[in-house]
Amino acid sequence: MGELNYSSMTHLKCSLTGEKFDADRPNRINPKTGKPLLAQYDLDLASRTLTKNSLIERPENMWRYREVLPIRDKKNIISLGEGYTPLLRSEHLGDYLGMKDLWIKDEGVNPTGSFKARGLATAVSRAHELGIKAITMPSAGNAAGAMAAYASKAGIGANVFMPKDVPLANRIECEAYGANVTLIDGLITDCGNASAKAAEKHEFFDISTMKEPYRVEGKKTMAYEIIEQMNWLVPDVIIYPTGGGTGIVGIWKAIYEMQELGLIKNKKPILISVQAAGCAPIFEAFSSGEKYAKEFKNPKTIASGMRVPAAIGDFLVLEAIRESGGCVTTVSDESMIDSVRFIAKMEGIFAAPEGASTFSALKKLLDTGFITKDMSVVLMNTGSGLKYLDVMKSLSNTV
Repeated sequence: MGELNYSSMTHLKCSLTGEKFDADRPNRINPKTGKPLLAQYDLDLASRTLTKNSLIERPENMWRYREVLPIRDKKNIISLGEGYTPLLRSEHLGDYLGMKDLWIKDEGVNPTGSFKARGLATAVSRAHELGIKAITMPSAGNAAGAMAAYASKAGIGANVFMPKDVPLANRIECEAYGANVTLIDGLITDCGNASAKAAEKHEFFDISTMKEPYRVEGKKTMAYEIIEQMNWLVPDVIIYPTGGGTGIVGIWKAIYEMQELGLIKNKKPILISVQAAGCAPIFEAFSSGEKYAKEFKNPKTIASGMRVPAAIGDFLVLEAIRESGGCVTTVSDESMIDSVRFIAKMEGIFAAPEGASTFSALKKLLDTGFITKDMSVVLMNTGSGLKYLDVMKSLSNTV
């Protein structure tokens, strides 16, 4: 039986209405509803070659799951070696908390230092495959660096709109990769407006979070990896820091795909979303039982990736959390910094504030009893603390 050339993608589907769109045209969102489009696959076809045995022989990067990624032809993949990051048993943190099954998925070792490499590798590869010559996006930090890096490798023009207070490392790396960087005196939403205007004026393709279909596809590979690395056992709980929410949407999408592919049984993980206390629109919507989140006024947090006052995929994030039996919690900036320090000291992982927030949330939910010590729990460290040295130095003399 011959293998697929690469992808089993069939079409794009509106996440709200189910309306179908041609996957081989440069679509972004459903123009009628303004909601995200999600890639759909022939999972029966994919299951013939994407098996536990076939994965044993494949390269240790995220493209090992090629059948359920959107790139049609291998030659169009723009890769810097992203994915298949370590899943590390956290023995010292576990001992401290009285837990025997605690893990950290360390995305900080990805190219450009964060999980954003997954989504942007996929989005830029697909843009390259579709013949797009210039792209634009707003970013509070790590996504911009990843986009600039992959665009550079692809020979695609990169345009980035960032808040003026973005961490220095993120701005410098974008400039080093050759991106056109515009600093905006405002929030990520203001950057989004500026990016959209530039896209219309100059015919750039805007790859903002959840406003194109493919970043979520790269992010979902985190779930494939976690479960494969746990010898095909589904963890009880995954704790994830949330800004735009693409990671949670991707993880939940992957769980359903893996079940249809026959890679896992019916068990699903409980999803815990962590937001910064100073920017918590998903938390407020979850707490009040709303389907959509209201824009969070005057957002403020050192965790730039969590400073997202409004997310286009809010209803998908909330749907995934509720369906999983999970919850949304908030943590303070001070707690994040304490957790950065503690994780580094105990496990040798220098986590970004966003990633460290998951440990703060775990302690909080153990205290309330929502999580119990006998559960298997995966903390998602979404990036490296090395990107945040200027931010953390201003808050602490000991980090």
